[in-house]
Amino acid sequence: MGNLVAIVGRPNVGKSTLFNRLTETKQAIISDEAGTTRDRQYGRCLWCGKEFSLVDTGGWVVNSDDVFEEAIRDQVTLAMDEADVILFVVDVMNGLTDLDDEMASMLRRSKKPVLVVANKVDTYEMQYSAAEFYSLGLGDMHCISAANGSGTGDLLDAIVSKFVKDAEEAPEENIPRFAVVGRPNAGKSSIINVFLGEERNIVTNIAGTTRDSILTRYNKFGFDFYLVDTAGIRKKSKVSEDIEYYSVLRSIRAIENSDVCILMIDATRGIESQDLNIFSIIQRNQKGLVVVVNKWDLVEDKSEKVMKFFENAIRERVAPFVDFPIIFTSAVTKQRVFKVLEMAKEVYLHTKTKVSTAKFNEEMLPIIEAYPPPSIKGKYIKIKYCMQLPEKRVPTFLFFANLPQYVREPYRRFLENKIRERWNFSGVPMNIFIRQK
Repeated sequence: MGNLVAIVGRPNVGKSTLFNRLTETKQAIISDEAGTTRDRQYGRCLWCGKEFSLVDTGGWVVNSDDVFEEAIRDQVTLAMDEADVILFVVDVMNGLTDLDDEMASMLRRSKKPVLVVANKVDTYEMQYSAAEFYSLGLGDMHCISAANGSGTGDLLDAIVSKFVKDAEEAPEENIPRFAVVGRPNAGKSSIINVFLGEERNIVTNIAGTTRDSILTRYNKFGFDFYLVDTAGIRKKSKVSEDIEYYSVLRSIRAIENSDVCILMIDATRGIESQDLNIFSIIQRNQKGLVVVVNKWDLVEDKSEKVMKFFENAIRERVAPFVDFPIIFTSAVTKQRVFKVLEMAKEVYLHTKTKVSTAKFNEEMLPIIEAYPPPSIKGKYIKIKYCMQLPEKRVPTFLFFANLPQYVREPYRRFLENKIRERWNFSGVPMNIFIRQK
């Protein structure tokens, strides 16, 4: 199970800067304006061979004070429920505020490990002003400067040391896992019920029934796999965003834990930004994908033309990765529901496809000969040999070139498209590396 680390703190203490520093990206937008982060940022960190997910909780900034405190409280509660380790960021420049106290009093009650991160310690002298944060009662301080990176290594050591040793997972390893993910109310629970037959109903109207990803072994009609259910997202409370936060967190866990993701989209609403968020998480984790357009029974015009239009709309929104199956289903009328399982199984098998090196060269080299990479600065790039790397979770292809650094992204995409035309890798992400020969 992947470890999840949440960054909490009042607005403008540098949560996003810290997020960018730890994930080594520039994903989160940074500005001096409080409340820049509206959406949840999600990224992966790797430290000392341990990988974990980092979630930057957005700052809610609402003008009236009471709603603000309530929102902050919700934000901390969510982090306490979901994360394995909580980073509580405070700002040395501004010192201790009431909001910090408020959050600390909640975090003290939580059972989760909390690390107090004193940010903006940009010079050595400023460490001394961090001492006042001991009054929060949350133990030692980790003085860092997210802006220039000092102290972040020690912080990462501390985070990794807090992870519980992964318990040996009971489920058998070589059986595929399919995660059903999607926005709240896209019909995930309904379709799982159809798969499992009604008597295995684990769906109630009470929000939050399914707290963890539930693993269900599915073994009939010649299928054998685990279904990871991510149902049971909290009801909308006063803060409309926290349902989104929950659904994304849940999905993250389920996606990391699966081989193939079944992304449910509501036909009555079309593809929305939340769907694209989940899609990008699936892509970042390089999992197989089957897109299911559910509630097709509610669409009036079910002609081929409308289906085509729908498919094109989806592929356009998620380009450049467009090679995945799209299935139109209805969990209510059970239309094409088992086709979903068949496709998921096929996609899983595609991840295992191996192309022999001889065949691969025989097919690909003539194409490369005919359409070589464009020359750069008068240098011609030659690719003389290529192969598929064995034992990779995602199909990975190596092309050996004399000047690998000059092969650009469009040409990689060209190679990928040519591979997809010749072999069936539908629904599966692909890695293409150009190496020095």
